[in-house]
Amino acid sequence: MPSNEILKVAVIGGDGTGPEVAAEGVKVLKAVAALEGIQYELTDFDYGGQRYLKTGEILPPGAFDELRKFPAILLGAVGHPDVPPGVLEKGLLLELRFRFDQYINLRPVKLFPGVETPLAGKGPDDIDFIVVRENTEDMYVGMGGFLKKNTPDEVATQIAIYSRKGCERCIRWAFNLTRKRNKKKRLTLVAKTNVLTFGHDLWWRTFQEVAQEYPDIQADYNHVDACCMWMVKNPEYFDVIVTTNMFGDIITDLAGILQGGMGVAAGGNINPEPGGTSMFEPMGGSAPKYTGTGKINPIAAISATAMLLEQNGHEKAANRVINAIQTVTGTKMKSQAAGKMGYTTTQVGDLVCEAL
Repeated sequence: MPSNEILKVAVIGGDGTGPEVAAEGVKVLKAVAALEGIQYELTDFDYGGQRYLKTGEILPPGAFDELRKFPAILLGAVGHPDVPPGVLEKGLLLELRFRFDQYINLRPVKLFPGVETPLAGKGPDDIDFIVVRENTEDMYVGMGGFLKKNTPDEVATQIAIYSRKGCERCIRWAFNLTRKRNKKKRLTLVAKTNVLTFGHDLWWRTFQEVAQEYPDIQADYNHVDACCMWMVKNPEYFDVIVTTNMFGDIITDLAGILQGGMGVAAGGNINPEPGGTSMFEPMGGSAPKYTGTGKINPIAAISATAMLLEQNGHEKAANRVINAIQTVTGTKMKSQAAGKMGYTTTQVGDLVCEAL
């Protein structure tokens, strides 16, 4: 997006503490936009558990046509204690990812100053890498079924789908990100080629072929189990990781704990194509038990706002937000845990605005 265009953002607060953290992301967006001269429009949508319980629909007719007008969606969180698990996740999160072809799931893994990591002797210089997860294929496509369901002979299948197109566009995007990041210039493919000998062989061959176009980037490989081991033992080794949907889902949660927990971790579901709609969110859940208490940590939602800005052509503003976050975590907050921050949810947002 050209930096002089109006930045149109759809805000889906969602459930539980989602609206509270989304509000702090919006607060910081407004503050940095004023400082950087960014024009923006914000539109709220009430999609989530409450709407589903009231109306029986997760996304109303015309929702996709409406959201398609926005290059960016800022999501608080979805998940309601009165809605069965999987209903909102599949009907809203996965539906948006697939319908808008958000084929990149981007997870920066950065330990901020003052944030505790469970890894002894590791600091912000050691934990600073990015995971690029393919976001529209693998087991998440929902292919499969049951045979003789609810009998002793029941069989269930869950089919993982990988396409050359799906692998290549994700891998190529990851190579370009590694080149732009310009740090270790190492891209590590994480897969399981020794066991998953069809789908992951396609990933491996595609990775090797695309790597020929990027002689300045070291093309590296880890089996997923080895990656988990090295991520804990030597996180400083990694620069950018590219991986499948399923493995990406798992290793990014491990990475989230390394960077201080889900209150800090943010992610983007990105359609990089011109006119695409992308969605940015904190990685933590809706945490309904903290609703209205002011105890929930908004840092992840504010980090998601920085990602939103960066992916929409406002890199200077995004860096300003990240630097402000690091000032607040490094000099103000006592902890990143809910209720132990030393400040309320809104006060943390205020502190980040002040630090801009």
